[in-house]
Amino acid sequence: MPTYSEMLDLFGVKSKSVVHYWVEKLIEKGVLEKDAGGFLKPLRASIGLPMVGEVAAGFPSPAEEELRDIISFDEYLITRPESSFLLKVSGDSMIGAGIMEEDLVIVEKGREPKNGDIVLAEVDGDWTMKYFQKKGREVTLEAANPKYPVIRAKTELRLGGVITAVIRKYHQ
Repeated sequence: MPTYSEMLDLFGVKSKSVVHYWVEKLIEKGVLEKDAGGFLKPLRASIGLPMVGEVAAGFPSPAEEELRDIISFDEYLITRPESSFLLKVSGDSMIGAGIMEEDLVIVEKGREPKNGDIVLAEVDGDWTMKYFQKKGREVTLEAANPKYPVIRAKTELRLGGVITAVIRKYHQ
C-alpha cells in the first residue's frame, strides 16, 4: 500500500490529516484493514455477478435463464488469498492444458503438489510452469505441448506453488 505521503496525490489533497480521515473511512467500510504491524492492506474486494444457468458446449439445448446464485470470482477462484498470487503466462508449453500466452494463472504457495498438478517451479535457476510428476524420489516436470522435453533438475528444484486457476480475457 502507498504511504500517507504518496496518497496525497492519489486523493488530490494537501494534508495528511485528510488522507487519514479517508483511510479511516475505508477501514470502517471494510475496504482496508491494518495488519499486526499497523500497515494498511486491502481486504478482499469482490464483485459478484449473477449465475443465471448453464450453457451446453456440445449440442445446443434450450436456454433457461433464471437467477441461480451470485458468484464472486475472488471467492470462487482463490481459496487462500493470503498465500496466492497472479502470474501472466508467456510461451506455449502448456497449451494442451488450455493455458495460453497472455492468460493469468493463480498460484498458491505452500500447497503440496500431487502428481498431475500444474506447478510453478524453479529448475536450475529458471522459473517454469509444468505438470508435476513424482516417482519415488525423482521429480520430473512435463509440458502440455509435445514439442517440449521432460525437465529434470540438474542441480536444484524449488517449488513456487501450485496453479489453482487460469483466467483468460478475450476482448480488451
